[in-house]
Amino acid sequence: MPRAPSFDDIFSVMKASSSGDSTTRVALPEHPDLDDLATRFAIALNLLLDDLAFRIAEREKAEERLRQSQKMEAIGTLAGGLAHDFNNMLSVIVGHTELALSDLGPEDALRAELEEVRRAGMRAGELTRQLLAFSRKQILEPKLIDLNAVVASMEKMLRRLVGEDVELSLLTFARTGKVRADPGQVQQVVMNLVLNARDAMPVGGKLAIETANVELDASYAAIHPEVTPGPYVMLAVSDTGIGIDPAMRERIFEPFFTTKEQGKGTGLGLSMVFGIVKQSGGHIWVYSEPGHGTTFRLYFPRDDQAPTELPVTAQGTPTSVRGTETVLLVEDEEQVRALTRMILGRNGYNVLEAQNPGDAVLVCEKYPAKIHLLLTDVVMPRMSGKELADRLATLRPEMKVLFMSGYTDSSIVHHGVLDAGIAFLQKPLSPDTLLRKVREVLDECDAIQRADN
Repeated sequence: MPRAPSFDDIFSVMKASSSGDSTTRVALPEHPDLDDLATRFAIALNLLLDDLAFRIAEREKAEERLRQSQKMEAIGTLAGGLAHDFNNMLSVIVGHTELALSDLGPEDALRAELEEVRRAGMRAGELTRQLLAFSRKQILEPKLIDLNAVVASMEKMLRRLVGEDVELSLLTFARTGKVRADPGQVQQVVMNLVLNARDAMPVGGKLAIETANVELDASYAAIHPEVTPGPYVMLAVSDTGIGIDPAMRERIFEPFFTTKEQGKGTGLGLSMVFGIVKQSGGHIWVYSEPGHGTTFRLYFPRDDQAPTELPVTAQGTPTSVRGTETVLLVEDEEQVRALTRMILGRNGYNVLEAQNPGDAVLVCEKYPAKIHLLLTDVVMPRMSGKELADRLATLRPEMKVLFMSGYTDSSIVHHGVLDAGIAFLQKPLSPDTLLRKVREVLDECDAIQRADN
């Protein structure tokens, strides 16, 4: 049984603590004498050291979360840049393949091979879209939605997806608040999490999808610095599968990281979930125990505002994608520029080229006739496409603008949402998509002018 502490014991523990030993404490008897001065000092020192150790541990956890957040941000920036460059290359591959296919007869021996090239290009394009989702560089179409309605609309499909050996339960709260998010992207999130849960239960199990109104308070935000306190709607997906090893849990949202065997997954499913939730202003939390299952909880900011009904403009599919208008094409990637010029030229358009914004300004100043459309890349050296469009608006106020890019840029997109009045074309380009969008923008201009007259 420990004896009553002395001041020598106290000084010894203080010396050990100052040397970096955070575990040593003053030994106390089972029933300490609180009237003893040294005992009271010892108790106070132990409490102080316990509190200090707790604060240090919490700071280390916060620093680790910050490092993880910075790492994810850096990976996202890299992924977005790779997707941008890769989309340019895919535009050339897919575009020239489709042009070649349009020149072949239905029985041509080369058609099957070119169709395979085209399909591979489209699959690669889907991978870049997933990378853009992770890096939060994709275009969103947010609406005021009910997560209960989104989940309910997917129930039949999800039951077919998980199979008969997985028991699926929907535990939706009766009156959840609304959230502002892209419904298609939320469906993608649910789909990816359900697929992930199904794969974690190879011999069957239980899968639950839950919704609820929650309040994330200041104490929660103190532990999760990226969270803003306030009302949220929670969407949780829980399974009774094999769980996730703690060593892997910190990496599960990284692109191309997967715990599945080779050939069974791209490693982009959860990274896509992470990007969509973050771009929607939300927060994602995961809890897992190996052998006991996993729970993903997604928190979307609750939006109690009444939905704003936007005016719907009648917009039919163009009867023809051909035209005779003059288009100023600004693209710094030579192969993409050559492909775009070829597609437009083949379909009757008069194409003026510029490889950078400075050349585009010179063309606008010198070209004597009307320029109907500025078709410009968004991300270019020294001047963005939006800055170029603003500058040319004073020279050619009647000229319409169509932006194109491999990823979004803050000059035309804020939090994944296109600024009002912006026409945008996502790379990789295909001839049909390009021609239809160009025709749509030009015809919209004509319709507005007719309405004004």
